[in-house]
Amino acid sequence: MQLPLQVTYRGMESSAALDAAVRDRAGKLEQFHPRIVSCRVVIEQPARHQQQGKPFVVHLDLKAPGGEIAVNRDHAEDVYVALRDAFDAARRKLEDFAREQRGDVKHHEK
Repeated sequence: MQLPLQVTYRGMESSAALDAAVRDRAGKLEQFHPRIVSCRVVIEQPARHQQQGKPFVVHLDLKAPGGEIAVNRDHAEDVYVALRDAFDAARRKLEDFAREQRGDVKHHEK
């Protein structure tokens, strides 16, 4: 993995297993756009009062030449599910972004 990765935890303790999962998923994003400049991941556990489980919020911020991609996924009771959903959404957005940069997207005349 060549891209610089920054992982921040808010309202929770960091863990080696969670760091490894983030690094693994971030490394896979390079398959879809090889020139990612930076990747910032914020994993947050808001202090909300509710009956069951504690929700997790994952924010992703990817920067590549020509643009920036931001993804927010929240309210999953499992941090790994929230992480998976956020990285899947980032992958889809990154694929669309790369397709646009290559010129594979048709532009309609007005």
